Amino acid sequence: MYSRIMSFAVGAGAYDRFMGRYSEPLAPIFADFAAIAPGLRVLDVGCGPGALTAELVRRLGLESVSAVDPSEPFVVAARERFPAVTVLQAPAEHLPFEDDTFDACLAQLVVHFMSDPVAGLREMRRVTRPHGVVAACVWDHEGGGGPLSLFWEAVQQMDPAADGEGGLAGAREGQLAELFQAAGLGEVVQGSLSISIEHESFEEWGEPYTLGVGPAGAYVAALDSFGQARLRERCRTMLPPPPFVVSARAWAARGIT
Repeated sequence: MYSRIMSFAVGAGAYDRFMGRYSEPLAPIFADFAAIAPGLRVLDVGCGPGALTAELVRRLGLESVSAVDPSEPFVVAARERFPAVTVLQAPAEHLPFEDDTFDACLAQLVVHFMSDPVAGLREMRRVTRPHGVVAACVWDHEGGGGPLSLFWEAVQQMDPAADGEGGLAGAREGQLAELFQAAGLGEVVQGSLSISIEHESFEEWGEPYTLGVGPAGAYVAALDSFGQARLRERCRTMLPPPPFVVSARAWAARGIT
């Protein structure tokens, strides 16, 4: 199992180049799924450099949004981007807020990197007022629908023992809803969220994998130069000629406290 602390001890710019290209267009779709509308006070859990935070600020205003992330570089970046937003360094499992503080609590692409997903979701429930909303989404890694699925398919063709990300929490269809129920949330609804992103060239698609971000970046960084070249060429043969579109699906769940 990959460690979030190990895998995300990178600069915010590297994360934005690697995952921001997918997480930013996902954010408004996820916010719609969570029924985020003006008048709510919302917490963004695992905010990263602020892809979802930006969408929440757009909908609710700076004063109505707070955010947390365990990564110091991400917290610094989010504070610089949103100086009027309360951004604290903390893991999902230990949220530094009083009970019933927020109307809604959201986690975009975070549950699968929580050290204890049920504990993290319970904390999200704790800081959300009665009858408030807790919502989360994660990529469909297990079903091959995530934006990194082609990369991991290429890896496993060359290295069948590689773990990939299919075993991460919530990556299987229906698993997020199971985690929500285990955390004591009620009226759980599940769904899927889809995005499509055009890449202008193979290099524009592939270069961010070399930045050391997340499990994919950690895998590439562990290869020698020959292994990296082999993997790069395997991916090139599996992708269509550029420009090409990467379509991705995230599993989503929301529940009531």
